[in-house]
Amino acid sequence: MPAGSFLVLDGLDGTGKSTQCRRLAEWLRARGRTVVECIDPGGTDVGLKLREILLHGRELKISPRTEALLFCASRAELVEQVIRPALARGEFVISDRYLLANVVYHGHAGGLDPADIWALERVGTGGVMPSLTLLLDLPVSDAWQRRGRDADRMESRGRDYAERVRQGFLTEAAASPDDTIVIDASGDADAVFAKLQAVVQKSFQV
Repeated sequence: MPAGSFLVLDGLDGTGKSTQCRRLAEWLRARGRTVVECIDPGGTDVGLKLREILLHGRELKISPRTEALLFCASRAELVEQVIRPALARGEFVISDRYLLANVVYHGHAGGLDPADIWALERVGTGGVMPSLTLLLDLPVSDAWQRRGRDADRMESRGRDYAERVRQGFLTEAAASPDDTIVIDASGDADAVFAKLQAVVQKSFQV
């Protein structure tokens, strides 16, 4: 069985990642591909418990380093239980976030060394890297306006933090232009989907 394909959507909350992940999965299935969808953190029993702590445990005081390790632990379980087996079966995996988010939120925005987090993630994921990451980009004010729900534990850190997150994503994308493609998410959902569809069709020959 040939190795599968691994696509990640990332970016600020409010850029439409979750919606576009679902739409891409439906489109790929209609084209005959077997698709596994996952969300990071989450996707496994362990991951869901860690997601609850990391995103909703407002009463908890967690140091940046501990927080980064917990995200990595959730991802490691997701790789072992979901992503690696699906890729070995030759399937298409679409993930709502992956390791780039940890590098950006805890490195560029959180004060840790991004290089250290990259090294940590290579161990935690066992070297399972996306075939392609699509970064949905919006100004912070536009993303917040679109979010349509209360801020979670990570999002409640304020405007300056969110600006550092956005710039961190753009910095990492500029450093790896073949692996991370920036998509302007300022249009409506259909317009953004058309851009994503074009990139995925070209990159994966689907």
